[in-house]
Amino acid sequence: MSRDVIKIANCSGYYGDKLSAAKEMVEGGPIDVLTGDYLAELTMAILFNQRMQRGEDKGYVGTFLKQVKEVAQSCKDKNIKIVTNAGGLNPSSMALEIEKILKELSIDLKVAYIDGDDLMPRITELNNEGELFNNIDKKIPLNESGCQTLTANAYLGAWGIKEALDKGADIVVCPRVTDAAVVIGPAAWKFGWNRTDYDSLAGALAAGHIIECGCQATGGNYSFFKEVPTFDNVGYPIAEIEKDGSFTITKHPGTGGLVSIGTVTAQLLYEISSPAYINPDVIGHFDTLRIEQEGKDRVYVSGCRGSTPPPTHKACINLAGGYRNGMDLVITGLDIEEKAKIFTDALFNSVGGKEQFDDVSINLHRTNKENPNSNEEAMATLSISVKSMNPDLVGRLFSAKIIELSLANYPGFFSSGGGKKPGPVIVYWPALVDSKFINEYVHIDGETIEIIPTSQMGFEESFYQKNLVEIAPAPEGETDKGPLGSYFGARSGDKGGCANLGVWAKTDLSYSFLYNFLTVEKLKELLPDLNNYEIDRYDLPNIKSLNFYIHGILEDGVSSNNKKDGQAKSLGEYLRAKIVDLPISIIQESK
Repeated sequence: MSRDVIKIANCSGYYGDKLSAAKEMVEGGPIDVLTGDYLAELTMAILFNQRMQRGEDKGYVGTFLKQVKEVAQSCKDKNIKIVTNAGGLNPSSMALEIEKILKELSIDLKVAYIDGDDLMPRITELNNEGELFNNIDKKIPLNESGCQTLTANAYLGAWGIKEALDKGADIVVCPRVTDAAVVIGPAAWKFGWNRTDYDSLAGALAAGHIIECGCQATGGNYSFFKEVPTFDNVGYPIAEIEKDGSFTITKHPGTGGLVSIGTVTAQLLYEISSPAYINPDVIGHFDTLRIEQEGKDRVYVSGCRGSTPPPTHKACINLAGGYRNGMDLVITGLDIEEKAKIFTDALFNSVGGKEQFDDVSINLHRTNKENPNSNEEAMATLSISVKSMNPDLVGRLFSAKIIELSLANYPGFFSSGGGKKPGPVIVYWPALVDSKFINEYVHIDGETIEIIPTSQMGFEESFYQKNLVEIAPAPEGETDKGPLGSYFGARSGDKGGCANLGVWAKTDLSYSFLYNFLTVEKLKELLPDLNNYEIDRYDLPNIKSLNFYIHGILEDGVSSNNKKDGQAKSLGEYLRAKIVDLPISIIQESK
């Protein structure tokens, strides 16, 4: 039985994703909408720098214009809509550039753009009206940050996109909308959803979250990568959304990668905190949905419940956090700790002491082995990084002082060329803004249409009753040691200055073990470098998953921390590498 669906294909998960993906999605099979997600917190800062260096008419994702040139005619011929957040900080300029391209190509497509997300011109005004932009994590107002504000953008929702499509737009250029909005909007347009169709909207929200990062839903960054038939030409995800909000995740035939319960679960867990996933249009409750393998490379997701959106919009604020410099130095062989000390002492004595810097980070990574079998096995890494609001203090002179010691300090000195690049530090400041201050507008055919946030429309609050899922007792009996990752998948990522770590099981039996075994205390025991952080655990038994939310591990987010993995992308694989006592029943079940 055929289903009435809207096929929404995403061709980009970040600024820098595969350029040819747009053309491949348009020509690889039937789709109704092409979306592109290009924006992250750091991307907004990148676009800010672009605009400062290249002119006020810039500040958008320029590579998208190349993609438009490649697909415009095919989209016209096939009646494919395009919805993207590539407008970044300047959607009006991008819309104008797209119209120029279409005119040059003699292609008649209607372009709309959305704005109203930019709060920078209104910060003082909003402060005077009582909006202090309190940091979600630090609970302090923006004016106490001690930093210059570079960008401030509200995450807009989906209703402006729906309005543009209702008015006949073929291409909708968005600014900083939520990642899922580019999917929710077309689905709402297709099926004529109302603002209070919360369950349907929640389903589309889940679909948008799954496909927003491109190939991460189709086998990319997947824990059980050996299950992926090929990584050649990994396909990009398609969400086939139905009227009730249920949907199927798939990809074009003839592409590499994999769409499975595992790949979809992994992406569903990516960069979330609580199972209540908040958007300005709806709160989607991910602990209510169900995931089924419908066929080869087809996964069906249904049952996601929705509830009333909050009275606030999230804002992405980027601050100038000063400047940084540093270097990764290699220490080899014996007396690693002593060599590290004599170097750091000599370095900071030569530059006038540590106290003159705003922040000093010194980390010795002991990757060396006793009685090494190769030169590399004898090496450890000394990472040194300094920050200051004074660029001269952490500029070329600091780098020169490190190099000056290359022949005058510990034996075997050399640098790896790693560490954080010298330059500005961007601080991410997440805040909630009262939705009454959001002024969103759609521009099409010379007309400007205001979009009122759902929370400001006076609807009665809507809740839902979650069905409890009974968890079986943990399996008992004989155990054997083995890596956790042989039987459990994980996906991790950044949430500003925090990180999430999602872990999932493949079977009910293994989930009963995971549920009872992997407490917050156990997680800290397995990963002792998490001991100093507050961690929340959330249970999603409907998809055999746990999610851990680790507060403050990434400092101020974006480029502010000195970690080798500054966005916690590898944290899940770190956990999977740990050796634990596993019930024999789970080991036997997996054979």
